[in-house]
Parts: sequence; structure tokens; C-alpha cells
Amino acid sequence: MMIQVTNLSKSFEAVQAVNGISFSIEKGEVFGLLGPNGAGKSTTINMMSTILKSDQGRIYIDGNNLNESKNSCKHLIGVVPQEISLYEEFSAYDNLLFWGSLYKVPIKELKQRIAHLLDLIGLTDRKNHLIKTFSGGMKRRINIAAALLHQPKILFLDEPTVGVDPHSRNRIFEIIETLNKQGITIVYTTHYMEEVERLCNRIAIIDAGEIIAQGTQAELQKMSDVKESVEITFNAMSLDQKEKLQEFFSLTINSNPNKVIIECDVNTELSKIISACNTCGLIIEDLHLKKVNLETIFLSLTGKKLRD
Repeated sequence: MMIQVTNLSKSFEAVQAVNGISFSIEKGEVFGLLGPNGAGKSTTINMMSTILKSDQGRIYIDGNNLNESKNSCKHLIGVVPQEISLYEEFSAYDNLLFWGSLYKVPIKELKQRIAHLLDLIGLTDRKNHLIKTFSGGMKRRINIAAALLHQPKILFLDEPTVGVDPHSRNRIFEIIETLNKQGITIVYTTHYMEEVERLCNRIAIIDAGEIIAQGTQAELQKMSDVKESVEITFNAMSLDQKEKLQEFFSLTINSNPNKVIIECDVNTELSKIISACNTCGLIIEDLHLKKVNLETIFLSLTGKKLRD
């Protein structure tokens, strides 16, 4: 187990930011903490990365008790914070040289690592330019490089795509996927469903400081009991046609008497449904697939949309 978190809690005066959460992360996983702003994601990351001390609970990083071996844990982790942590008046190269020196990486080796990381993030040609001339997405990529200079086993990424352009966002995804293929364990916080769907092996849904559910997307779907369905509108549907169609499938009748909803596995049963409609003499006017995604799962488990 690369990370083990047990009964972790943190409050700020009267606000309970994190309330007794537990989870574990295997070596080589991309683990997503998904939740709205203020859910407790950043507080959790800050406790795991030694920035904040927990009120209670235990954190183990690669077998090391964080409270007892804080310095050992610091060398195992790289942190990409939500806020940009770079010196605007330094060049990209000098920023990386500075941050790498804090980890006491030998200068010859550090320069080699900087060259490799600038190539990884696609900014070698801008290495001598001042950070203040960079876009938000480019700064984020330099931030990621800075977190990797000491070759950590674990990378914490706290909302790394906030405020970036689509090109940089996609480049960040590619960087994360490359790092994971190299064996780095990644903890990723976000409130964007599509990022978790693309990147994460397992997901913990966190809301109001508590983990509502965790698992793979398929496991979360089973917990939520959300089903795929197809919504069909016919040009007309008689009572006899409805009863005949019900012999094939269980129907939910919409307020529109010519519309039905059929729960099904869209990928395997759609052709059967269309064939049954033809058999019943029904003419399809409109057909809408309702596939299960993290948005519908989150809504089912929490009772609200993620951005509410």
C-alpha cells in the first residue's frame, strides 16, 4: 500500500473541514478526490503533504507514519498546489534550479533532471523566459516540473487545471498519463467530472468533509443504482401498442403519452429495442440515450449536482 489514511479529521474553529475520512491508495494508481469547492479536498491534500497537522487520524506514506517520519515522507512526495508557487522575476530554468536546490540534488544531476522535465512539459524553448511572461497553463506546467525534481514516488495534484486554456489542460493530462506509466502514484483533486473519468483508476467522492463513496467508476455506479436508459418519442402510440411493447420491456411512461423510457444496457440492447418498436408498428420520432456518467452517479449519491 502506497498511502493509507485512517479516520482523518481537521477543523478550523467551528468549521469541520474534514470529518473522519479513510481511504487507501495502491502503488501506481491515479486516485481521484472528487467534490465541490469547500468539500475538504485541499485540506486533505495539505494534511497528507505535511503542510497541515491533522486533529486526529493516521497517515502512512509508503509504510512511514507521517507524524513520526515527516522528513522521510517529504522526500517521497511531490506537491503541485492549487496556487502557483513560482518566482515571477526568475526564468523558468532558474525557478527549477532554485526549487531543486532545496532538495539538495547535486548540481550536475539537477541540471540533467531540469532538461528532462522541461522536455516532458514541452517548455524547453521557453526555459530562459521570465515566469511573468508565461500563460497560466504554462505556469502550471512549470509547477508540475518543480514538484518532480527530487524524483518522488507520489505526486499530489490539487486542482491543477484551474484557470488554464484547453491546450495546456490537455497537455497537463498527457503529462500525468506519462508520469503514471513511469510508475508514479498520483493523487488528483478536482471538481471536474471529465478529468476524473479520463485520468483516475479509483475515485473517492467527498462532500462536506466526508467521503460519500469510493471505488472504480463501475463500483460507484453499482452503489448508486443508476441505470442506463433510452428515451423514445413516437409520432403516436395507442394503448394496444403500449401493451404490446410492454411484453418486450419494462416501460416508464412519460407525461407525454407518446414518450417512453426503457432501462437497458445501451450498448447491447438498443438494436433489440428498435426492432421491438418496429414489430409493434411504432414510428420513432426521437431517440435519446441516457448513459451513466460520474455526473449522474454523483447526483444519485449526494442528492445534488457537483457545482450546486
